[in-house]
Amino acid sequence: MVTERDEAVLLRDGIVRAERIGHILLITLNRPEARNAMTTEQAIALGEVVELLETDPELRVGVLTGAGKAFCAGQDLKELSDGGSVIPDVHPEWGFGGFVTHPTSKPIIAAVHGFAFGGGLELALACDLIVATSGSLLGLPEVTVGLFAAGGGVPRIAQQVPEKVAARMVLTGKPISAEEAKGWGLVNEVVADGEHVTAALELAAQIAANAPLSVQVSKRLLRAGTWSSTWTDEQWGEIATAFEGLLATEDGVEGPLAFAEKRAPVWKGR
Repeated sequence: MVTERDEAVLLRDGIVRAERIGHILLITLNRPEARNAMTTEQAIALGEVVELLETDPELRVGVLTGAGKAFCAGQDLKELSDGGSVIPDVHPEWGFGGFVTHPTSKPIIAAVHGFAFGGGLELALACDLIVATSGSLLGLPEVTVGLFAAGGGVPRIAQQVPEKVAARMVLTGKPISAEEAKGWGLVNEVVADGEHVTAALELAAQIAANAPLSVQVSKRLLRAGTWSSTWTDEQWGEIATAFEGLLATEDGVEGPLAFAEKRAPVWKGR
């Protein structure tokens, strides 16, 4: 079973790191100073690494984690308030972070620590399994900054936990603990602080030991039978239209701006 980080071969460095550990690709969001808040540049880099996972026949499983104190704080609202986007212009079909609608036949495990908020949780929801540390929090706080979880977070959370639990998370913006998330079936394993990557690599090694094509077919059938990572174009179009409309409102401008200016937002309902 492969778990030792010193066995990794660094394939890519920078704001997204990619390390090969046997048949496993360890992917690390690497903006720890910003709690790995997603930027346009990082979204492109993450999308490129997912392509590496998909096209390399020697890679069978991916593990996605974040450097520093948190998995991912979601969209970089400072960049958003300046007109930035976290959907790569070069590959808009990859969706938020270059990830949430980026198809791959290989399973990906999210290794969460600290917190996965907003787009950060959307990245985890788009993965096949989630391992989280006991002290981590998971939430969709977009409504508190005048937005909504437009990276698939709203429908995906409703597909993965009971409806009332999803409604509480989406409508209040309040996070839940890793332990509660496991109780609802959102998280597969809760581990001690600092053990999330090791635990995810161990789980990945169990998957990688199986027949690769069998795993890929099984993943495809799981997605087809339960929930899809790539809904119809009409469904994604509805989400995009709603998000663009919200950004054009006064509140849609106020939320990210207030966050960037470190002040309480003043909502006007228009």
